[in-house]
Amino acid sequence: MRRCWPMLQLIAAVMLLVAVVLILDIGGAAKAVIRNLTSRSLGELAPGYAASPTGLRIYAAIIGAIGLIFAGLAAAAAAPIPGLVGMIGGGIAFVLLSIVAIRGEVSTYRALKR
Repeated sequence: MRRCWPMLQLIAAVMLLVAVVLILDIGGAAKAVIRNLTSRSLGELAPGYAASPTGLRIYAAIIGAIGLIFAGLAAAAAAPIPGLVGMIGGGIAFVLLSIVAIRGEVSTYRALKR
């Protein structure tokens, strides 16, 4: 497990950094992602919840929750209890934020059908 530790730290750091940059819209990153990625149609699928600033922040927070899971995994090698707390916290955040994202997608889809 100690060999994986630096890679897990790197993955966690990158995911958490991406989440913070998108949530805070540093340098217009969130606007650029909405403009160039999430507001585009995917075949027959219209742009969804992630095409809105609120939706993008929720999805960025999901990325942060996954990063927290990886950070907990990396920390568990040196400190099992804090690592476990990080993994559980990240998992709970992932589930709750996923519910919020699904509700947002459903309401966006219903609004498009009208």
